Amino acid sequence: MATEAVQALFERCDHVHLDLYDGAEHQEGGEAELMVPYLTESRSIQKMMGRQLFVLDDMMQLLERLESTDQLLNEPCPPNPGNEAHRRWKALKSEYKEGVQEVETLISTLQDRMDKLHHKRNRLTHLVTALEKKKDLSLQMGKALQTAHNALRVCEGQLAQLRAETDASLDRLADGQHLREALQGCVEETQGVMQCRLLSVGSSELCVELRPHSCGSSSSSGQLEPLRLTVTWSPDDHFHLQVYQGTAGLLEESIKGHLSHLSAALLEVMQCYISQREMLTEIQALHSRFAIDWRPGQRLLVFLKTASRVCNLGVEEGYPSKGTATLISVRRDGELVDNAVLQPPQKTPSLTEWLEFLSSSPYI
Repeated sequence: MATEAVQALFERCDHVHLDLYDGAEHQEGGEAELMVPYLTESRSIQKMMGRQLFVLDDMMQLLERLESTDQLLNEPCPPNPGNEAHRRWKALKSEYKEGVQEVETLISTLQDRMDKLHHKRNRLTHLVTALEKKKDLSLQMGKALQTAHNALRVCEGQLAQLRAETDASLDRLADGQHLREALQGCVEETQGVMQCRLLSVGSSELCVELRPHSCGSSSSSGQLEPLRLTVTWSPDDHFHLQVYQGTAGLLEESIKGHLSHLSAALLEVMQCYISQREMLTEIQALHSRFAIDWRPGQRLLVFLKTASRVCNLGVEEGYPSKGTATLISVRRDGELVDNAVLQPPQKTPSLTEWLEFLSSSPYI
């Protein structure tokens, strides 16, 4: 038995395994290409030394348990503890590999889940971004809709205002049309009495011609020429009467008032025109014989005998029945001429007698 134990001990301590590694040649070389084999072989030697130390430890434990040398020779050889440890190491290694594989599987599964989670997170982020954009778009559309509603209300208000203004304009137009028709009818009705002739009618204006009762067709026969005037009216039922001088010789003037006083204004103008009938008839007749210019505002008659000889005659109010015509000044080549010797043979000469005398006088 002792022989078998010693033989088993020597099997564990094989002389091949007990040889120490001599690394002198590697230390002397020092080349870089020898370092990798050196380190690999050193690791193998260290593993082998670990095994030898393990066997030595088993031997020491065995010797410590022996009380005598006979016990070493008589007791059976104990089982090789290295085989059990090796099996346990194999089992642990296999368990470790399984654990590593399980961990790797779990890591792979976790990685897949993390990838899916990241994908879902990115998708959720995109959805949140799209939702925020839609929210902003919804707010903008809401503001635009509110603006459109406000604009619609403003347009409705403006439309109502325009409708009211249109109705008011139509009412004013209808009133103006009625007023125009009434005024035209009034003028036509008074044509026989006042001898009015309607020349033109507009939307707010008409032009008439006033003829005195004794007015004929020719001014050369001592008859007055017709007087033209324009009447305009406003929506507030007021008129503006404008009298034009023309060849009639009446002073231009403007008369304003309510439309109800228009007939009275026309009658007043006609009476003023007729009251100066004799003077105006004479002046109108002189226009065809002499180069004269009648200025009713100054009551001055300018006679141009020639281009360089000008005579000014003054006409008093009430001429010819209550006033006279007098020679005021005579200019020849721009210089005043003494008019003391210029006197017609008549005591109170008329405008016609004055012009006939001046046109034939050698002193001018």
